[in-house]
Amino acid sequence: MTSSALVLLPRLTLVLGGARSGKSRYGEGLIEASLKSGDRAVYLATAEAGDTEMTARIAEHKQRRGRAWLTLEEPLDLAGALTRHAKPESPVLVDCLTLWLSNVMAAGRDAGAEIAGLVQALGRAAGPVVLVSNEVGQGVVPDNALARFFADNAGRMNQEVAAAAGRVVLMSAGLPLTLKDQDA
Repeated sequence: MTSSALVLLPRLTLVLGGARSGKSRYGEGLIEASLKSGDRAVYLATAEAGDTEMTARIAEHKQRRGRAWLTLEEPLDLAGALTRHAKPESPVLVDCLTLWLSNVMAAGRDAGAEIAGLVQALGRAAGPVVLVSNEVGQGVVPDNALARFFADNAGRMNQEVAAAAGRVVLMSAGLPLTLKDQDA
């Protein structure tokens, strides 16, 4: 999504959707449309290449982005990375919150405390931030305690980030549906 007219981003945008709904590409497009010539965006990647399929997904995402992107891998300290990198001249894309949450939980960290720290960091971000997250609560209730615990935390995380965001977009089949837009 390259545009000759600059698009102003709200301070915080949340892009939700299911797997392969187009949310990452949409988030990238929002950032690219906001860049002035010569500006760089920061891509905070939370995924870790634990297997060949995830390695391929990461490579696909990297190939799709151009030279305007600085990619930084941050699987755990997302709040710290946002504090360091969200600047007015360099918008940040976080892809994705649900992978970050699974990393936090796998590391044995307190998910509630980490989510609270993330929301606080988003409130202090000096530049625009676009966050990509999976909407995991629209299916059946998971059949095991760990999956239910993850879905519960992901739902709470998405609600807290959505409450803080100026814009929330739900992606379905590559189509954006604006759920919240305080600038409209």
